[in-house]
Amino acid sequence: MAEVYILLGGNVGDKSNIFEETRKQISERIGPITKRSSVYITEPWGFKSDLFWNQAIVTETALLPHEVLKQTQAIEINMGRIIKSAHYIARVMDIDLLFYNDMQLNTPDLILPHPRIGERKFVLVPLNEIAPDKRHPVSGLKIHEMLLRCTDQHSVERNDQK
Repeated sequence: MAEVYILLGGNVGDKSNIFEETRKQISERIGPITKRSSVYITEPWGFKSDLFWNQAIVTETALLPHEVLKQTQAIEINMGRIIKSAHYIARVMDIDLLFYNDMQLNTPDLILPHPRIGERKFVLVPLNEIAPDKRHPVSGLKIHEMLLRCTDQHSVERNDQK
């Protein structure tokens, strides 16, 4: 079984129900969720829009990385995502694969670990909550070290309502 770290993000629709249904579909289609961070309210990164919700989860799976990607893309569509854009846009649900064990992979449709983890507090803060000592397989830094070095100034606040 592989351990897969995933980031959920969205800022359109009934976010509470959308996140709940997304987690349910991940459990059914990919594997059981073994850890999940709090939900965080975050400023949009790279464009102007409504605030996002973000959450890091860990799932165990027997699927290979591209199979996980295929399933997450199907879940995004099920949740109402129309297109995956090269530009940052508001979205119902975005599912990013952050880590697949400690695998390093670079293909046209999937790069592991996710190439921008260290640049984004909305990724690092939830990850730090559930896996502060996880080492990034490329940099060798632990998540809590990456968070300390991150220069992103966008707001990331725990959603205490959820």
